Amino acid sequence: MKGWRSARTILIWVALAAAICVPIALAATSPLLEWRGPVYILAGFAGIIALGLMLFQPLLIGGYLPALSVRIGRRVHHWIGGALVVAVVIHVAGLWITSPPDMIDALLFASPTPFSPFGVIAMWAIFAVALLATFRRRLRPRTWRIAHTLLAIVIVAGGVVHAVLIEGTMETVSKAVLCALVLAATIKVMADRRVWRKRATRRSEMPQL
Repeated sequence: MKGWRSARTILIWVALAAAICVPIALAATSPLLEWRGPVYILAGFAGIIALGLMLFQPLLIGGYLPALSVRIGRRVHHWIGGALVVAVVIHVAGLWITSPPDMIDALLFASPTPFSPFGVIAMWAIFAVALLATFRRRLRPRTWRIAHTLLAIVIVAGGVVHAVLIEGTMETVSKAVLCALVLAATIKVMADRRVWRKRATRRSEMPQL
């Protein structure tokens, strides 16, 4: 029994690593990189990493990853949230350096590219979560939970659509699989945790997204 659990734990972590690392590895072999400068490449891979980090977040907060306690899972969730902010900043800053007019159009929702508005909306939602997190102690648990959940929906939906619509360095199948996993994990944790219901006791309000 213990051997089966150990094997299951290893398989889960290997599958998770593959879901994130395979798209990155395939993107690194894209012929489109030959015509891009280092800053643009860094910005692009920061975006891919951000998408991969989004898969961790619902799995951690839902307690679905083996060998991690609830307390450690929440702590790692916070750390990855910070890493996600950094990745998005690098992504946006790199694109700004390489093409300021395109970034201005994107931020003003005037870009002709269909993927731009979804990425910008997801970006502001990520920044909003980070800002809310700094004032979390001043918020009621239910207020924080609902606000964070709504913003998480925006982040995942916007980020996934943004990634799917871009025809760039990411390989199509691996990108689709990663996006599907991000959506599935998010829907799963929201369904399991019933984030919209009013918690009956103060103690039951402790597990929050």
